[in-house]
Amino acid sequence: MTNCVLCKDELKPEESELIWRGDDCRVILVNDPDLPGFCRVIWNRHVAEMTDLTYGEREHLMALLFVVEEAVRHIMRPHKVNIAALGNMVPHIHWHVIPRYKDDAFFPGSAWSVRTQEATKSSLEARGALAKRLPAAIRSAISQMH
Repeated sequence: MTNCVLCKDELKPEESELIWRGDDCRVILVNDPDLPGFCRVIWNRHVAEMTDLTYGEREHLMALLFVVEEAVRHIMRPHKVNIAALGNMVPHIHWHVIPRYKDDAFFPGSAWSVRTQEATKSSLEARGALAKRLPAAIRSAISQMH
């Protein structure tokens, strides 16, 4: 699919950072000022639904997703981690791994909800500093998968 933003694999540095890329998947850190530590796990081939993958591919993708979630929990220390695979806007398998805090802009709703509050600048700066540690932690965890 030529117009799929996830197939193009063009990362704009101001929007996201490539953390890791394998033959089947990649992990990016999303530059979201409201949600530091927000990661995406993206299947490299254009596939719309999880059931379009083989059982082995599904297991591989989920193992990678769980490694990313665990790293996010360990580094970011959120109150909760949201994991979502919507694909309504971009029908290409990708999972969102989002650390959530009781004071984040959208809590208790989803990360795509209407803002309910404003996190303090100091909280966002502290979380941003933690998020800078995620790439190394995720790469290290992935290297220990096998």
